[in-house]
Amino acid sequence: MKKISLIFAALAIAACTAGCSQKNNAESTAVEPSPADMLITRLQAFADSGLTAFGHHDDTAYGISWEYAADSSDVKAVTGDYPAIINWDLGLVELDSARQLDGVPFDFMRAEIAKHHARGGINSLSWHPVNPFTGGSSWDVSTGATLTRIMADSAMVDTLAAWAGRAADFVASLRDADGRRIPVMFRPWHEHTGTWFWWGINSGTPEEYVRLWEITRKAFDDRGLDNVVWVYSPDKSNVDTYDDYMSRYPGDEYVDVMGADVYHFGNEEEFDRWIDATLGSAVRAAREHGKIAALSETGCEGLKVDNWYMQSLLPALQRWPVAFVTVWRNCPVKPGHFYVPYPGHPGEQDFRDFHDQPSIAFCSDINEDK
Repeated sequence: MKKISLIFAALAIAACTAGCSQKNNAESTAVEPSPADMLITRLQAFADSGLTAFGHHDDTAYGISWEYAADSSDVKAVTGDYPAIINWDLGLVELDSARQLDGVPFDFMRAEIAKHHARGGINSLSWHPVNPFTGGSSWDVSTGATLTRIMADSAMVDTLAAWAGRAADFVASLRDADGRRIPVMFRPWHEHTGTWFWWGINSGTPEEYVRLWEITRKAFDDRGLDNVVWVYSPDKSNVDTYDDYMSRYPGDEYVDVMGADVYHFGNEEEFDRWIDATLGSAVRAAREHGKIAALSETGCEGLKVDNWYMQSLLPALQRWPVAFVTVWRNCPVKPGHFYVPYPGHPGEQDFRDFHDQPSIAFCSDINEDK
């Protein structure tokens, strides 16, 4: 039996604390906690209960051998349960595109976010915006010093602000059946310690990177959004020490979750070393700054190790307990590009064993109506 009762007890206490205050020592005035505050409380309850919520990117949009099939999920097909968290990407929202960078319609995404929220799950968002200097993809670093060039050009800065506003408008449109804002985690400008994105470590100074966060946050705050939990997520690249991890930290006022993006490339020893350096730093930072820790992106592409979940991921989470972990997608059109077992894959039983671990939570485990 997973420690769900502890989660709900913590949530009830937090809701009462946030929702009740004394006025003139006599009157009780209800204060409605924001959707973001409630999600933070929920994530903290996972951590306090020793649970790690499991997430999967684009889980109900497509999988191996299917696309846009109602109520489908490779995770559910193998375990009988949806992931606790579904991550979605906002790439191309900045251009007012009808579909994001991997072809998922934004209208479909909006509807699926509402459905996952209704079933008790949590939604998160990443963002791969195009390069405003070249018009190329997020991975276009052809010009060099892209971030420095952008920040020196007021028109480019205005473009970034407008783009952040379009991302904020999408988040503002996320509503449940009663018209209330759906809380989401938002992870902008991720993996900035790597060199492959135009906002990466070789693209500009730490101050210019922090300016990206300031521009983005202003666009969200100007719209009065209260349903966003902000995630900071360096990649393992160029993170050997805690100082490396914190080197471009935008500040406590901008961040709610200390994340780490660590994929399994190479051998087990390398993965363990990267986990200890990067996720270990995230756990320490969360403790020292009063934040929540997460393994915000991970996975073993193609699951070349059939028992990766029990052999590699679970031990990493046992060494460095976090509130949630998210693996990447199962792509139907790119052979070998998948991160969870699907029906017929040799790692099915390993994934079911992972699902059944007392410390790992899937959607039915975190459903507040359970």
